[in-house]
Amino acid sequence: MNLTSTSIIDQTLHFADSCLILGQKNSEWCAHGPILEQDIAITNITLDLIGQARNFYQYAAQLLNAENKEQHTEDSLAYLRNERAFKNFLICELPNGDWAQTVLRQFFFSTYQQLLFEQLEKSSNTQLSAIAIKSIKETHYHVKWSSEWVIRLGDGTEESHNRMVFALEQLWSYTGEFFMPAEYDCIDVAALKAAWLEIVKAVFEEATLTMPESSFMQSGGKNGIHTEHMGFVLAEMQSLQRAYPGAEW
Repeated sequence: MNLTSTSIIDQTLHFADSCLILGQKNSEWCAHGPILEQDIAITNITLDLIGQARNFYQYAAQLLNAENKEQHTEDSLAYLRNERAFKNFLICELPNGDWAQTVLRQFFFSTYQQLLFEQLEKSSNTQLSAIAIKSIKETHYHVKWSSEWVIRLGDGTEESHNRMVFALEQLWSYTGEFFMPAEYDCIDVAALKAAWLEIVKAVFEEATLTMPESSFMQSGGKNGIHTEHMGFVLAEMQSLQRAYPGAEW
């Protein structure tokens, strides 16, 4: 387990960035969900993710400021860093696609996050442990909600099943990054893979979906190497703060 000051900062930023960027992408569904109830549900999940990101950013800013580096706040870390400084998973920055792709991505991410937080609760770092304890109840709901949608669409009509199959083809190769260690990782992420696969397989069986056999996996996001989509995400998300630095209202 890597517990140096720099590694804890990078690890905390990775947690925060993944939550923030996925929350930003999910927010695009606000007022565009398939039905009102689910529009509200995806919006609430978005708020949960951004809330988790804020907690991680506040801790990262505290650590950075304690080292007498350039003073940071949660806002400066979210809105004033460039693309290469972000450490989020690649899957978080991908276009939403249709509803099937959105809920499948949420299921993949939330299942991983649930297992991660279960381990992070036991961390000797009391701040990270406290954030995990606070966040895991939300994550349990995210897994429940998204898995029910995967089953509903996968085992639904021919159209919904085909859309879920297509979503799986688009997203599967990005899931391996969850379990690829980075130098700063304070959790043995590779050890989470077996449990993650077991949960996914069980849901896929109910959804009448076949587990992919492809072994190729995309990577790079954890180390600041992103897809062509990331720049557009940041351009939209950071535009106001970039245009009016330090503005308050």
